[in-house]
Amino acid sequence: MSLDFDADTPVVGMVHLSPLPGAPGYDDGNRPAIRDAALRDASRLEAGGVDALLVENFGDAPFYADDVPKHVVASMAALVRDITRETEVPVGVNVLRNDAEAAVSIAAAADADFVRVNVHTGARLTDQGVVGGQAAETVRLRDRLDAAEVSMLADIDVKHSAALAERPLSEGVAELLERGHADGVIASGAGTGHATDHDHLQAVVDARDRLDADAPVFVGSGVTQETVGATLDLADGAIVGTALKQNGETTAPVDGDRVRALVDAAR
Repeated sequence: MSLDFDADTPVVGMVHLSPLPGAPGYDDGNRPAIRDAALRDASRLEAGGVDALLVENFGDAPFYADDVPKHVVASMAALVRDITRETEVPVGVNVLRNDAEAAVSIAAAADADFVRVNVHTGARLTDQGVVGGQAAETVRLRDRLDAAEVSMLADIDVKHSAALAERPLSEGVAELLERGHADGVIASGAGTGHATDHDHLQAVVDARDRLDADAPVFVGSGVTQETVGATLDLADGAIVGTALKQNGETTAPVDGDRVRALVDAAR
């Protein structure tokens, strides 16, 4: 993999941002609190031993389908830059629902290391309507920004979505890696915090292996302290959010004890 993780099977901890200015849940005038919460969670995750961080505008629901307003890009760029300055692990960006061009732009400007793209190739039915991949635009933008070091991790059958037509999983994985030029694949469950089916995960890994592709497969949802060991027996890494929060609640602050326990179980 092109990402410089210290661990063979890295654990990526989620920094779920509070509602940003312009979002329905934004606390008017309280920008410093958003920054403080993001840096608090990033610090707890790093201290607990995660190998990377993934910053996401999780609090901005309802999400724009594929083109967030400029003020969202500006807010996220400032926050991601603060996090990259305050931490020493790789940092990634995910702009929900599927603004991959914004994510790459933020990563390039804020010195981040990777992005997560929910729909990179093909199309999915979501609560934002039909969301289509924009691999052609995203990959070319990365080149134009001279940001080749920003890796792209792309979801296959992303959570909170449904297929428009049934297709072999192997074809979807091949299109992500060969035609979409993704640097890695993410397999997830039905929604945030939902376990990823191990048969599905194994099928994604097998499809990657048949391509002889040098691309990691990450699990993108539902990993817990109890399941992380078995998950990483199959996958190359795990992206973890809910299980690392106080009382296992997705919107709660990160719990340092939960982080350390899960990381220990992963090792």
